[in-house]
Amino acid sequence: MIFAADTEVSLASAAALVASDDPDTLLTVDDLVRFVERWQFTGRFDRSEQELAEVRALRPVLRRLWQAEEVAAVELTNQLLAEYRATPQLVRHDHWDWHLHATTPDAPLAARMVVEAAMAFTDVIRSGELDRLRTCAAEDCDNPVLDLSKNRSRRYCDAGCGNRANVAAYRARRSAGQTAS
Repeated sequence: MIFAADTEVSLASAAALVASDDPDTLLTVDDLVRFVERWQFTGRFDRSEQELAEVRALRPVLRRLWQAEEVAAVELTNQLLAEYRATPQLVRHDHWDWHLHATTPDAPLAARMVVEAAMAFTDVIRSGELDRLRTCAAEDCDNPVLDLSKNRSRRYCDAGCGNRANVAAYRARRSAGQTAS
């Protein structure tokens, strides 16, 4: 484990939220319910169209944060933490042992999501590990990639781009081999 478990989950959920933009998989409140359940967000959840719109509006902000160089990432992280009045506190709930929350459970869902992401980014930045946050290496994809591998080798997102690239490379090698014969 590179980061604390809650940091890794926050980074993964932020990446998933950014990637939900293309194709858009957050079109309905039901889509949001599935996202919240998948990523185990706790606290207030209104299940409303307004809440859906607020969460959808986070995607470009988190994409900018994901793609930012260090100084810009620090500035944007600090801006988000200040804007949402983050107050870090240790909490323990459900199956999670002690970890950080920086909003109250009754804060709006979008606020909790963006603050969790910003808090995770503070760990990434402080650890000098921003290079673990990448963009997919596939030419036709700009989804975020969270590389938690030991050898820092992850290049593709979770949307199947690595599979497509491997198949294309295999076919190209095979085609080249048949042409050479």
